[in-house]
Amino acid sequence: MAAKTALNGSAEAPAQISTLPPVVGINFGNSYASIAVFTKEGLAECIANEDGERQIACAIAFQGEEMYIGNQAKQQLVKNAQNSITGFRNLLGKKFSEISQSENNSSAPVIQHPDLPDTPAYKVQVLQPSPSPLPAGSNVTSPAASHAPTPRSEPVPVDRILTVSEVNTIFLKSLIESAEDFLGKQITGTVISVPSTFTDVQKDALEKAVSNAGVKVLQLLDEAGAAAATTTTAEWSTENLSQDRTQLLVDLGSSSVSLNILSVREGLTYSLASSHTSSVGANDIDDKLIKFFAADFTKKTKIPLTVCPSSSTVDQRAEAKLRLAIEHTKRTISASPGAATCSVESLKDGMDYTGSINRMRFDMLGSPIYAAVAKEINSLLASAAMDPHDIDEVVYIGGTSCLPGLNDRLCIEVGLHEDIETPFARGTVVGGGLGDPTTILARGCAAQAALIDSIQEDEIRAAFGRESKANEVSATTKTLGILFPNDLPENKDLGGTWIPVVQKETALPVRRIVSLDIALTAESKRVAFEAWEVEEGIRVGTVIPPKTSSEEDEDEEDEEPEEIKHRTLTKTTLLGSVDTQAKLGIQTKGKSQDAGKWFTTVEVQFVVGIDGGVDIELREVGEGGVVERIHVSSL
Repeated sequence: MAAKTALNGSAEAPAQISTLPPVVGINFGNSYASIAVFTKEGLAECIANEDGERQIACAIAFQGEEMYIGNQAKQQLVKNAQNSITGFRNLLGKKFSEISQSENNSSAPVIQHPDLPDTPAYKVQVLQPSPSPLPAGSNVTSPAASHAPTPRSEPVPVDRILTVSEVNTIFLKSLIESAEDFLGKQITGTVISVPSTFTDVQKDALEKAVSNAGVKVLQLLDEAGAAAATTTTAEWSTENLSQDRTQLLVDLGSSSVSLNILSVREGLTYSLASSHTSSVGANDIDDKLIKFFAADFTKKTKIPLTVCPSSSTVDQRAEAKLRLAIEHTKRTISASPGAATCSVESLKDGMDYTGSINRMRFDMLGSPIYAAVAKEINSLLASAAMDPHDIDEVVYIGGTSCLPGLNDRLCIEVGLHEDIETPFARGTVVGGGLGDPTTILARGCAAQAALIDSIQEDEIRAAFGRESKANEVSATTKTLGILFPNDLPENKDLGGTWIPVVQKETALPVRRIVSLDIALTAESKRVAFEAWEVEEGIRVGTVIPPKTSSEEDEDEEDEEPEEIKHRTLTKTTLLGSVDTQAKLGIQTKGKSQDAGKWFTTVEVQFVVGIDGGVDIELREVGEGGVVERIHVSSL
């Protein structure tokens, strides 16, 4: 019996096993969507779909037997608007009787479903493929059976009824398939951003649409939470950006503005105030830009063109062409300080159009919208009893927020301080940088999805659910810290040197530790401080700016006084005091200015519980060091 020959190797290439988590983050807006995954470098990055789009238009169009999704579908709005569907996200969970017919007038109209009561739907015309021809020699019950195949008939036009949920499922499934193509594996879960205005019914409808797309929803993450997941990462941090800061989120959507003020405390975020208004949006800028180019077209060609609103079918198509073309114009204005062009082939009556607009003119057109956004911010600050100088960082969300003119106008009109941190100040907006407003939400969702996917315990996973009580968080209302009494002139307001430990608006529970080198006297080695709760405020003063030598030579009127703001601290509640003797003090040697002086190192720990109780501990660093504790019940 011959021995079997052992195989030496294999002709097949080893399979490449992806180690990336099989989850995806989706920023699902009403106008545009974006998808992000966790890369092998451990970063959340936006990816493109099969058409190379990172900003994917929320649009679906039917043309004959073809279905288009994304920016290709948006192109169909010019000549095939009746079979193109847009604005479907905001209709999730709504009844037909709740929908205003003016909500969506640029695409296929919303109709009452013929079979489901009070259910919104879309009716589009498609070509239904005819059955395949019968093969030759088929056994058919025909008196004159032919051996030739049955000729294939032409596709038949039919009306197709799609519910809002079905449309959302089709679109979401295309996003998930793009992520699967990138990762090379099946997606098992997703985190999706949702606006704060979504009701529980709408969230249920969104979860159902995602489930019908074949993916489990790990979490429906509020847009402010998705932004916080991105802006609290190590990659976002800079030298000038404090770990304890107050953040303003500005989301300029197509038809609304959402604002959020968040306190960021060493990676933990807490919502201080929020607002949402539908009275202003990016569509207002688009309308003004379209009117500008339409007037320019009429001036150059003497052909009348009425837009926003359009008066005829021809003008409606011309407006749709301009609305598509200005997307490129706005992106160019955002990325370049020069002029941006708008080119449309056969805009009206067979006449091509090419126009341009510089940034100054663009900002003049957008000035009323910029002012309206600034007014909303000021109203939000007033409702939260906050001063503009309390804001340390501004984060922009959405494609229209990429406009530098908007950032400049808000900083001036709102009254933010000069060294405010913005993506424009850091230069991270242009070229799809870290601060790109179009990718922040998707990257935050991807980071959150990877985090949840890595958790094995069901109890901890349940904390990310909508019904979890872990979402009910309270925060400190005032700053807690320690005061070392002294008579120095710069400390006359508080009577000593103030060291903040727990900042106001810090989510509970919290633990903070500060390490201090304390000077001692050679005789007593005494360590003493008071623990206080203080209230922060803003004091407004005026100063007259000094004149330069050239101004003194000229006979001009007196300069108007300038408003100067200073941060203030006011002691409100004494939590306790510590007066003890250090055991591990050491004397500094050498020839420095501190030579011969005594010092010791201590750590002061503050622990604030969910109930508001405070535990303070002083511990001298080193074996055998002094330890003192203070307990304060709920404030």
